Amino acid sequence: MTDQTSTPARRPRPKVLTLTPRAAERVRAIMESKGPEVAGLKIGVKKGGCAGMEYTMTWADSVGKFDEVVEQDGARVIVDPQAVLYLLGTEMDYKTDKLSATFVFNNPNQTGACGCGESVNLVPASKDVAEVLGD
Repeated sequence: MTDQTSTPARRPRPKVLTLTPRAAERVRAIMESKGPEVAGLKIGVKKGGCAGMEYTMTWADSVGKFDEVVEQDGARVIVDPQAVLYLLGTEMDYKTDKLSATFVFNNPNQTGACGCGESVNLVPASKDVAEVLGD
């Protein structure tokens, strides 16, 4: 006799980070120019700057065991596990104007920024949001 105990379906986990089409296109284009040895753009946060924290971006050659991976339209963004609670719900955009082109983070966990825009004040996502990720 076969045990037919069913496991309830798990809810899909929300993405830690989403990309706008412009950001996905820019990340994909840079990844292509870097070649197949690049695993993706790694995003993190670190203490620093006059507002307390700074976003970090580096090119990764591998995905770590606890990294979160966001893939969209051929772009791959790897989120450092220590940054997940600070980036939950963030939208990454790419903006250009006459004098500059830059990635912009629209982060609901950001409570302030310095005047020059180089650093931000971030708080971890609420416990309720963090629990959704843990499901």
